[in-house]
Amino acid sequence: MVIPSILPDRPLGIALIGTGFMGKCHAMAWRNVAAVFGGAHHRLEILGDATPERAESFARQFGFSRSTARWQEAVADPNVDVVSITAPNGMHRPMAEAALEAGKHVWLEKPMALTLNDAEAMAATAARYPDQATMLGYNYLRSPAFQAARQLIGDGAIGRPLAFRGVYDEDYSADPLLPWSWRMTHEGGGLGALGDLGCHLVSHMLELMGPVTEVIAQTQVAIPMRPSPDGPKRVENEDSALALLRFTSGAQGSFATSRVARGRKCRLQWEIHGESGTIVFDQENMNELWVHRTGDSGFVRHLTGPDQPDFAAFCPAPGHNFGFNEQKVVEARDLLVAIAGGTNVGPDFAQGVEIEKVIHAMAASNGVPVRF
Repeated sequence: MVIPSILPDRPLGIALIGTGFMGKCHAMAWRNVAAVFGGAHHRLEILGDATPERAESFARQFGFSRSTARWQEAVADPNVDVVSITAPNGMHRPMAEAALEAGKHVWLEKPMALTLNDAEAMAATAARYPDQATMLGYNYLRSPAFQAARQLIGDGAIGRPLAFRGVYDEDYSADPLLPWSWRMTHEGGGLGALGDLGCHLVSHMLELMGPVTEVIAQTQVAIPMRPSPDGPKRVENEDSALALLRFTSGAQGSFATSRVARGRKCRLQWEIHGESGTIVFDQENMNELWVHRTGDSGFVRHLTGPDQPDFAAFCPAPGHNFGFNEQKVVEARDLLVAIAGGTNVGPDFAQGVEIEKVIHAMAASNGVPVRF
């Protein structure tokens, strides 16, 4: 893949809101994107977090010039061109809409919003500002192995896709003694495993298989009560979900996600059965792609290397492995290309609504088919 040459012709001012796991990923991506892909080195202008002390501490660590405990100050800052939002889910809509209305480009972590109505409203706001780019944080789409798989399917390497089987499991909530948190509420977290994990699997599924026409699903709250300083509190959103799907193409699919799967760390795994072959991918082994074609005695293992999209920008040697944070740097590059007037490969806010429709349909199904 040729690295896009369309990049902003001047340094952009960056605001970052949130300093957790994904906040640090965004900060590293902004610091590294020019070193990897060329172009201007962008200005880390202002960092926002919940308290002045925390904001100031992380601004120093991440390399931002200033800090604030008021996110409104960050999105309104006249020196800021792009706002990275990695705050809790319940703040996504007000922050993103305020940033768009202030004339900023927006890079927002998934899930897009608490509800489908919120996501649709955010997409409508973005549509009113067509000169401002939006990007959702689906960085697993930037894996060279995933991009290679998408190309193979597009080129007809396995024939017409017949079936998709996908799983995304982790075990970060498997311990019943894990304390209750906002992530386990509809008001603070929105959906549970579907919003945190399953949306990533849906993003892969839609990219590879096309639109969904029907979903039938069931969800489960495996650990209904969690300890808290105020005594046990109820878990409101799902720990796991299972679904069957039908695609516009006529292909079928199965889907499973869980945040209580003991031993699983990042099992974003799928396989696609085609008329003349099968492709298999697993994020826990993200530098491998397994392909079977008619006539092969088994599967062929393909290692990531510079012949796959975006790998060579980081390393010229095959088999030296790509990583989670490298995917985030590619995502930052893609946002910058969109800002400079190139193709927005997304998911932007409009495409994000399509992902939200699927996961919210799964949450609402309760064993009854939902048609699109």
